Amino acid sequence: MELVILGAGPSYSHLPGAVGAAYLVREGDDAILLDLGHGAFSALAREIEPSRLLATAISHLHPDHHIDLIPLRHYLRYELEPRRRGRVIAPAGLADRLDALHAEPGWTAAALDVEPTDGPGIRDLGPFRLEAALVTHTEESYGYRVSLAGGSGPGVVYSGDCGQAEDLLQLIRPGDVVLSEASFGPGPVPEQRIHLDGPAVGRVARAGGASAVLLTHVLARYDRAATANAARAAFGGPVTVVAPGDRFPL
Repeated sequence: MELVILGAGPSYSHLPGAVGAAYLVREGDDAILLDLGHGAFSALAREIEPSRLLATAISHLHPDHHIDLIPLRHYLRYELEPRRRGRVIAPAGLADRLDALHAEPGWTAAALDVEPTDGPGIRDLGPFRLEAALVTHTEESYGYRVSLAGGSGPGVVYSGDCGQAEDLLQLIRPGDVVLSEASFGPGPVPEQRIHLDGPAVGRVARAGGASAVLLTHVLARYDRAATANAARAAFGGPVTVVAPGDRFPL
């Protein structure tokens, strides 16, 4: 498998080229997508033909993690002949929010088949196994683990947005790569902010026996090198702060 970083930004950034959360996992010609935040559709379309996605799994219903489902919907409905459809796995209420944004009931269903993540569980999607687990953030937020179908071999564990690093232990298997938000860089996380920092990610990755840590969703005001160093000190293994265009073998 290969992980391709399409977007790695938080909800806002002044940095050039900042793009919202979007992470593509590929195996041969097959691919699934974890989140599709603001500005990420163009990177997706450059990487693969978007209608080939087996599914897009949305971590939670904050717009910086799903708003580019709008251009994906338009692309599937208007660009291709015959029209195509896309599978979306998401917390309850996603379609209603997109419909309300356009004041048009059924707007989402015109091109997207949205199904509820519906609590912890496992889905096999082509060559992939997608495992979901609830994490602390919004009322219904998920982390995901992607591995090859059958569950054998290492995978990638994606935090979504998460306020308790220990929540990820239900997903991490020895040898996995942990792709986690570190919104507050080297830390500490301010009180009542339901996000993580680099050291928290490093500690949970070490506890779970992960092989590497990839940090994402870092607020622009934090130094990337300091964030990586803080996580590395807690983890004791390789740590990278990712950027759009990065590629990692899994």
